[in-house]
Amino acid sequence: MPDFIELGLSPNFVGYDEAWDFQRTIHSEVASGTRPNTVILLEHTPVYTAGKRTEGVEYPQDGTPVIETDRGGKITWHGPGQLVGYPIMQLPRPIDVVGYVRWLEQVLIESIAEFGLATQRVDGRSGVWAPVGETHVKVAAIGIRVADHTTMHGFALNCNNSLEPYETIIACGIADAKTSTLTELLGREITPAMAAEVIKRHLGEIGKVTQ
Repeated sequence: MPDFIELGLSPNFVGYDEAWDFQRTIHSEVASGTRPNTVILLEHTPVYTAGKRTEGVEYPQDGTPVIETDRGGKITWHGPGQLVGYPIMQLPRPIDVVGYVRWLEQVLIESIAEFGLATQRVDGRSGVWAPVGETHVKVAAIGIRVADHTTMHGFALNCNNSLEPYETIIACGIADAKTSTLTELLGREITPAMAAEVIKRHLGEIGKVTQ
């Protein structure tokens, strides 16, 4: 099992730059073998972040500041009510980045199921999705980076956060998809602290996940 660090959950929200600096420190230690695999769990203060594939049209059109990051993926929002997890882990050789992303998705799918909500992958779209009628809504986003055989960045699970910030961006570059939260879909309050305890149980050793 990895080590877990709860860097800050409500009401102790963590700024993105502070968490990014902390990630870099932990990443260096894990990559060098001086620290075991480690998962950082937290809630951020409100912030938009852009992955390396974000296109200009996907940014807020009102001039809202966006932090450019070195992760994969596109633009998204982080803030109170959303559980963010940064698994910093040495990947087994040969490196299988897609397999790691699928593993993260499966961890989230199995964790969310414990709350009574069935979620799934959607072909051609990363993250975790809940079926609603004839469509799907996104409840968790994934964006990672691998350096020195070691992962950083990770996932964002919408628990009881506001959905209003998503109205000013094209979240994850998917214009025709909507975003939801566990609280909205289940009709009862699910907090990041509650989700963190469940996810800890599912984040074991790195392993490939079959489709």
